[in-house]
Amino acid sequence: MSTQPPNSDSSPLTGVTERIESAEALDGLAGRIGHAADALVSDPDRASLLRSGPLGHALHPVMTDIPLGAWMSAAVLDWTGGPAMRPATQRLVGLGNAAYLPTAITGLAEFAGLDARSKRVASVHAVANNIALGLNVASWFARRSDRHGLGRVLTAGAMTVGGFGAFLGGHLAIGMKAGSHDPRIARSSGHAPGEGIPV
Repeated sequence: MSTQPPNSDSSPLTGVTERIESAEALDGLAGRIGHAADALVSDPDRASLLRSGPLGHALHPVMTDIPLGAWMSAAVLDWTGGPAMRPATQRLVGLGNAAYLPTAITGLAEFAGLDARSKRVASVHAVANNIALGLNVASWFARRSDRHGLGRVLTAGAMTVGGFGAFLGGHLAIGMKAGSHDPRIARSSGHAPGEGIPV
């Protein structure tokens, strides 16, 4: 009897995302986030500005590069730069913290158009990112008080949790095709009309 070889393209994290997508226990949290998201995009002009209006595709993934990039740069300097880099790492952590709110607002605008399975993933994504923010806010205050060792640990923890959040964001954007876009982009790329969130 022949057996089918395992799929070499399969990721061990696929099971994680499948469990999150199927977790009905997350629907209460998703509903609360959804109320805020619906209010945010209730004005069409505001919805367009926060979603795909400026670029033709979702603004949120572009915005995430700013806080994640700043925090990651701080983490790298923490472990490679030495004491001379402490002022720079504090500024980078602060920049990432400041950029978080506008980034989160664009993500909340995207949330409003998601289906139930995508909202579950997006809810865990949001929780992970908020934990990362909290750790980096604590890190900034620790650094400001010259407790740079604690600041390094807090930022490392933030990047661990935030890395999981970023993974889920990538799953939403690429795996689940959950992102607003100009309908003309969907037509020119050959995507089915229902894929993503036409805006």
